[in-house]
Amino acid sequence: MSFIYGLQSATRNRIFFRFNLLTNWRKYNTVAANSLNYHQVQINHVVNKHQGLGVNQCDRLTSLPGNFHFCRTFNNKRTGCLLSIKSKEIWMITRKCTAWNDSFSRQQLLKEIAVVPTLSLLGPQNCFPIRNIRTFHTSPQFQAAPVPLLLIILKPVQKLLAIIIGRGIRKWWHALPPNKKELFKESIKKNKWKLFLSLSGLGLLFMVFYFTHLEVSPITGRSKLLLLGKEHFSLLSELEYEACMEEFKDYMLTEKDARYLSTKKVFYHLIECNKDIPEISEINWVIHVVESPDINAFVLPNGHVFVFTGLLNSVTDTHQLSFLLGHEIAHAILGHAAEKASLVHLLDLLGLIFLTMIWAISPRDSLALLGQWIQSKFQEYMFKRPYSRTLEAEADKIGLQLVAKACVDVRSSSVFWQQMEFIDGLSGSPKLPEWLSTHPSHGNRAEHLDRLIPEDRRPLNK
Repeated sequence: MSFIYGLQSATRNRIFFRFNLLTNWRKYNTVAANSLNYHQVQINHVVNKHQGLGVNQCDRLTSLPGNFHFCRTFNNKRTGCLLSIKSKEIWMITRKCTAWNDSFSRQQLLKEIAVVPTLSLLGPQNCFPIRNIRTFHTSPQFQAAPVPLLLIILKPVQKLLAIIIGRGIRKWWHALPPNKKELFKESIKKNKWKLFLSLSGLGLLFMVFYFTHLEVSPITGRSKLLLLGKEHFSLLSELEYEACMEEFKDYMLTEKDARYLSTKKVFYHLIECNKDIPEISEINWVIHVVESPDINAFVLPNGHVFVFTGLLNSVTDTHQLSFLLGHEIAHAILGHAAEKASLVHLLDLLGLIFLTMIWAISPRDSLALLGQWIQSKFQEYMFKRPYSRTLEAEADKIGLQLVAKACVDVRSSSVFWQQMEFIDGLSGSPKLPEWLSTHPSHGNRAEHLDRLIPEDRRPLNK
């Protein structure tokens, strides 16, 4: 039961062996040695010989699973073991040393222990007490929350802070005596150019910030605003994916379901035909089919596509399904989710300034609440929803080019939206104007696709 590497040309000398062990184990249970099933462990072991130091006893060093645990025992010429058998993984090196009185020339001993064979102890062992144990514990690792996650968590707090500041400014102004109000107005008039220059400087900084965060899409050549880094947005995508899997875990179709298999076949056919596009080949695509009557499908930035069975029931052939899946693929490779999130963050930042002004100049809280509601609706219908419709139209265009490369009948795309418009007309549901929706109307989408079909003969930009 002794494993030795090293000790070259040893004649009469006093030897000091120093073992430097680097181990990284998962969990420390307890000290153990009398086990019938030891595991093989790989470790590098450097032995240095130094002259002038001597040990007359047996030098045994044992490394235990867990953090760094060292146990050195000294005994004259016998072999011992460690008690309390609770851990099956252990690494032991034993070396018996006897004292030599004379000296010989200094040498450097360097050996590398690569593999310690499996130990099998069949008989009873002699045990010895543990004299010295030193344990090194590491502190648990804590990771700081990423910036996007902090922004999401602190968004309601930011609005509340803006309201408090604006309301505080209003109360401060109302509490001022008339003479101080006049002095304050005169001070503003005197320093109006300084105020103008200060506001102009802030506006210039905002413009610099905006244009330095613009990126050009390699597929469409369009400039887009990106405020979030890829690593931060990847984390948000994973969080959203986990939330979706938790929400739909009871409604997922199995991989043996015929609807899942047919959808998967169409989807991966599109991926295979467009794998020469770097934005497609670098994503690990996964398709999920959810049992739901909703006519919907969406894609996450990490390549997970969720298709509802209501959408599968609404298409008439695989050509229409190919176009809808190509539309979702286009959303992912164009980075529409990150682009839309960046716009929302920018609008929210500017909205905090206007929200503070609304609560500062409104004479009453009720009027401030009304002004806040008007501001949110104006921001929603004048910026967010039109931008969303623009992204949907762009995804239709790129998706049409993707399915054209897969030899799909692109004329089926406009036919699908004509069918959807006809179904809505039969259902008698009220038709909302397009400016109230996040998506273009069915009729406008069909006309837009009909205009794009002659352009799909050109190759897709890479």
